[in-house]
Amino acid sequence: MLVKLSLRNCSLLGTIPDFSSIANLSYLDHSWNQFTGQIPPNKLANNMTTIDLSNNHLNGSIPPTFLYPNLQNLSLENNLLSGSIPASIWQNGAINSKDKLTINLQNNSLLDVLGNLNPSKNVILRLFGNPICKDSNIESIGQYCGPDGDGDDEVAQNPTNPTNVCSIQDCQPDNEYVPLSPVPCFCAAPLRIGYRLKSPSFSYFPPYITSFELYITESLKLDNYQLSIDAWKDGYRITMYLKLFPSYNDPNHMFNASEIHRIKTIFASWRFPPNHFFGPHELLNFTLLGPYANDSKRSKSSTDIDILVAVLIAAVACVLATSAIIILLVFIRHGKYQRMISKKAPNVSIKLDNVKEFSLKELALATNNFSSSTKVGQGGYGNVYKGILHSQTLVAIKRAAEGSLQGQKEFLTEIELLSRLHHRNLVSLIGYCDEEKEQMLVYEFMPNGTLRDWISGKNEESKERQNFGMGLKIVKGAAKGILYLHTEANPPIFHRDIKTSNILLDSKFTAKVADFGLSRLAPYEEGSGTKYLSTVVKGTPGYLDPEYVLTHKFTDKSDVYSLGVVFLEILTGMQPISRGKHIVNEIKVACRSGMIYATIKSKMGLYQSDCLDKFLTLALSCCQDNPEERPSMLDVVRELEDIVAMLLESDTSYPDVTFDNSGQMVPSSSLGSNVAREDQHKYAYVSGSNLVSDVIPTIVPR
Repeated sequence: MLVKLSLRNCSLLGTIPDFSSIANLSYLDHSWNQFTGQIPPNKLANNMTTIDLSNNHLNGSIPPTFLYPNLQNLSLENNLLSGSIPASIWQNGAINSKDKLTINLQNNSLLDVLGNLNPSKNVILRLFGNPICKDSNIESIGQYCGPDGDGDDEVAQNPTNPTNVCSIQDCQPDNEYVPLSPVPCFCAAPLRIGYRLKSPSFSYFPPYITSFELYITESLKLDNYQLSIDAWKDGYRITMYLKLFPSYNDPNHMFNASEIHRIKTIFASWRFPPNHFFGPHELLNFTLLGPYANDSKRSKSSTDIDILVAVLIAAVACVLATSAIIILLVFIRHGKYQRMISKKAPNVSIKLDNVKEFSLKELALATNNFSSSTKVGQGGYGNVYKGILHSQTLVAIKRAAEGSLQGQKEFLTEIELLSRLHHRNLVSLIGYCDEEKEQMLVYEFMPNGTLRDWISGKNEESKERQNFGMGLKIVKGAAKGILYLHTEANPPIFHRDIKTSNILLDSKFTAKVADFGLSRLAPYEEGSGTKYLSTVVKGTPGYLDPEYVLTHKFTDKSDVYSLGVVFLEILTGMQPISRGKHIVNEIKVACRSGMIYATIKSKMGLYQSDCLDKFLTLALSCCQDNPEERPSMLDVVRELEDIVAMLLESDTSYPDVTFDNSGQMVPSSSLGSNVAREDQHKYAYVSGSNLVSDVIPTIVPR
């Protein structure tokens, strides 16, 4: 809603646009531009209060449509206007009798008046600098042609004054009568405020005093009688002097300190609600006089104290900053000495059997100063380097990244824990280094890499050993290592990041579980006896237990789920997540559609199909969404041992089978009786039937 349009002194050119379609416009100021042409003849909105087109290059005559009942200021001076002045602007009830209208037509080329030159007393007409002022035939023309105008800059006084009925001597010193108080002759101490409307939509204030008083008192949450506008000065900016009185219910007849602060804050911080008609405002003064002067002194004293406190705080801050700089310089100066002390010995040391404390120099020599050529891996803990110790022993050195560093006590506690873990399927800790802000773990080196390397056939030896039997051997070893962590470690350990890249292979392809440590400790116990670790979700996407992701409670069954994903990777060669698809969902879909054998990796070699069915059933049981339906790690190990035993049996009733490149199951030999072939196909059909139904088989705990 456009109420006021002011484009004063904007160097605008051309003709003045037609604004007659703006229904709510009340204030138009296009003065001090370079407009040319005639004034648009169409009538503007009926509630116009100000039209200022002065100081342009407008020509032609004044339109007779300037008939606005609320008009207060019509400024057309300093243009090139000619012709007659329409007297209808101020005649025939064109304006309200209580309003004041100023018409400034000075310095144009106006010749005469169209009508009678008899404006009412509330109309100020200025014609100086026009040819009409030289026409002596026009009666009383001289009073409108003076250069100084009519002195409309005088300060107007509010006529409301109760002293004509109340004796001024009845009020206490510094108090005065509240003009509109509902209690007759009520005296109180006013707050005196200088206030200015910077750009109102009018220039003559009296018609709008009542609405303005209502606007101010509602904004201040005061009653109407508590505001008195003592005086004001009309014009483009309306300056006024306000008095605010306390409530007549106040026994002290004055505002308290909190009320003064509240009112002053509203005036000083422009918290009045926006009003397009009254426009922006500014506070000229808020001086506390009379009985309020003491509050002013207290406020000043409080301000002085605040300044003193601020100075003291700044001084203390400077002293502290200077001290910090001096301490920093001392540390820099003696940095070499401090590093020498750090190299000499750690603050805390431990002595453990079979675990050696290495120096940083030893490990730097072992890795050619941690050369990139010796880097063999990278994980969440940091980089892994292949090193050769002085004794020609191959080792893997895990060097903690800066964000993985622990406190020295916590790090040594983890070393002590790891030194107590001994199992043929866990990576053995050889030693550690805790020196010069470095934390490193030294493990036995695994020459055949990770299980992921074996699945992908990263090297020739892995390719040669890719078969179903070797895969079973590897995962059985990994399961035994994890079972040891769950049941025999003290305290028990949940791995929380079981994946193919954390299962390492030694020279004989024996599985060694890696990357377990202090962060997996401290399981809590619920009332039901279920142990779980409440923690922020950690691990590798694709291997995470869905229940753990939802509840943030990690249990031993969460490790079982991750191991089940590893089983499926061995069978299919697939990644846990590929192209947005999860391996568990893909295998379940293949089972239900009867296409499971098409997903089995063709490099699995010879094996009994019965073993495949049992292994696939075990893998899917481990990956059940409900943790209670998953087998325990002990049941997983037992089932794997049974499958391996079946594979080793020389039972001719279950002939060996393999897969061709299309994924179809074919006999391992073209020899054999028709009965053998018939049994084989019969078995393939029966075993497949368990995996094409909607129900995934489960492993019953023993």
